[in-house]
Amino acid sequence: MVESIHARTRDHRERALRSAGWNPCLLRSEDVYIDLFTDSGTNAMSDRQWSALMRGDEAYAGAQSFYVFEQAVRTHYGYEHVIPVHQGRGGENILSRCLIRPGTHIPGNMYFPSTRAHQELNGATFHDVIVDEAHDADGEHPFKGNVDLAKLRAVITEHGAAAIPYVSLAATVNMAGGQPISIANLTETCDLAHASGIPVFLDTARAVENAWFVKQREPGWAHRSIADILLALCAPTDGAVMSAKKDCLANIGGWIALRDRDLAEQARGLVLLYEGLHTYGGMAGRDMEAIAQGIAESVTEQHIRARIAQVEYLGHRLDTAGVPIVHPIGGHCVCIDATAVLAHLPRTALPGQTLAAAVYLEGGVRGVERGTVSAGRDPATGENRYPSLEFLRLALPRRVYTQSHIDHVADTVIRVHRRRDRITRGLTFTYEPPHLRFFQARFAPTEGTSIYGS
Repeated sequence: MVESIHARTRDHRERALRSAGWNPCLLRSEDVYIDLFTDSGTNAMSDRQWSALMRGDEAYAGAQSFYVFEQAVRTHYGYEHVIPVHQGRGGENILSRCLIRPGTHIPGNMYFPSTRAHQELNGATFHDVIVDEAHDADGEHPFKGNVDLAKLRAVITEHGAAAIPYVSLAATVNMAGGQPISIANLTETCDLAHASGIPVFLDTARAVENAWFVKQREPGWAHRSIADILLALCAPTDGAVMSAKKDCLANIGGWIALRDRDLAEQARGLVLLYEGLHTYGGMAGRDMEAIAQGIAESVTEQHIRARIAQVEYLGHRLDTAGVPIVHPIGGHCVCIDATAVLAHLPRTALPGQTLAAAVYLEGGVRGVERGTVSAGRDPATGENRYPSLEFLRLALPRRVYTQSHIDHVADTVIRVHRRRDRITRGLTFTYEPPHLRFFQARFAPTEGTSIYGS
C-alpha cells in the first residue's frame, strides 16, 4: 500500500529538530520526508505476504503458523532448532543469558550496539577481530567483514578457550557500512574456533545481502543461486540470531536457530520467561506467516538484484558528486564519512550526529549516526569510545522508495556537502541514557542555538 508523505518547511524542521533535542530518532515520523533511519521493520510487504497474514493461526500453543515459519527457516538457513523471538534483540538477550558469564570474552567482526550491550550487561568483554581494512573508509577490499585470523588466535591464546563462550559474527557487518564476509573466511574462522571447542554464532539479519556479494565477488560462487549461497554461509556455524525485520521483508519478528539440542532447550526455557511461548516467541501467528513468505521472496535473484541496485544508485550519485562515502557501497546502506565532511569539527563535537542533523534540516531526510554516539562509553573507564569510523548511515528500506525519492536524498546530501563550511559548531549531550544512547539521547549545539554560523 502507499502512504502520504509531506515535505515540511525549513522553519518547521528546525522547530521539530530542536524539540527532539537534535536527535533525528526522536522526531515524529510525520515530520520526516524520506526516512532512512533504518531498514529494519520498514520494508513494504508483498501481496503474497499480505495474503499470508490472513492465514495466521493465533492459537496460543502449537499454532500451525509456527510450523510454517519453522520449515521456512530450516529450508533456507539450514538450522534444525528454530525458536521465535519478537525481534533480533530478543534473540541477542537469550543467547547472551544462555552462554555468557562474568569475566568472559567475545571476539567478533566489529561490534553492533545492541549485540555488544547484551554481551557487556551479562559480564563479557567484546574484542574486535575484524580485518584492518574494515576501518578504512576509502579502501575497496571486497570483504571488509572478514575476520583477521591472527587477531582471533591472539584472543584465544591470551584469554583461553574456556573464557570464550562463543565467537560472534555478522553477515553483513552493519557498523562497517554493510560490508560482507566471504564464505572462505567464515569457514576458516569456524575451523579455528571449533579446534578450540568454541562455537560460532552468526547474525543473519542481512545474510541474503551478504550472499549477493559472495556471488558477485568470491571466486567459485558466480553460478550458484542465492539460496544455495545462503545455506553455505550458515553451514559452518553453530547457530544464528535473526532480526526478520531486515532481509525477511517483515515488519516485526525474529528467531534463534541452533544445531545443539541441549542449548536449544535452554534457550526455549528463557524464551518462555522473556518473549512468550516457544512456538510464538512474542509474535502473532500472522507475523510468522508473513516472515515465512518473506524468506522465500528474499532469496529470489530478481529481488536481491533490485534491492542492491537501489543502494548502489544512491552511493554512485554521492560518490560522483565528491561526497566522501564508505567504500565499497554496502548492501543495505550508504554511509557518509562524517569526519571527512566535517573535518573542521573535533570528534568531541560529534560530527556524525551533527551531519545527521544537517541533512534533516536541509531536506527532511532522516539518517542515523554511526560513530561516537553509537559506540557508547567504555564500561570500565566511563570515557567515550571513538571508533575509527564515524559516519552518517542512510539505510534504505526494501521495496519502499522510488528513484525520485532517492534523487531527493542525493540532492540533499550533496547540498549539505557543498555548504559544509557553514556548519561551524557540533553537538554536545544534554541527556545521555546508559545504554543504546543514540535512540534516546538529547543534544544541543556546542555554542549558541544552531550548528550553523551567522
